[in-house]
Amino acid sequence: MPNLGPTELIIIGLIVILLFGAKKLPDTARALGQSLRLFKKETKKMNEEDEDATVAQAQPVPAPPAQLPPTVPAAANPATPSVEDRLRTLEEENAKLRATQADKQN
Repeated sequence: MPNLGPTELIIIGLIVILLFGAKKLPDTARALGQSLRLFKKETKKMNEEDEDATVAQAQPVPAPPAQLPPTVPAAANPATPSVEDRLRTLEEENAKLRATQADKQN
């Protein structure tokens, strides 16, 4: 890559001033600086997300248990709700949340 001497830099500076005009040059430089800051910020955010993803992938996956503990039937333990009861409860909560969300949008 060729080295730029002072003469070449002056010529480039004059061309930039001619293209943008002396009045718009500070605004153009400010916009360029803001664009560079935004680009660096987004690049940093992407790198952090990639690091988080690699850390999450590097964590060992727990091995499934060799033998499951014996389960107690729902009828024997009335304090434990059945799958159907839990599903019904979740559906009711979901309906309440959707109704609340619809009220907020209206």
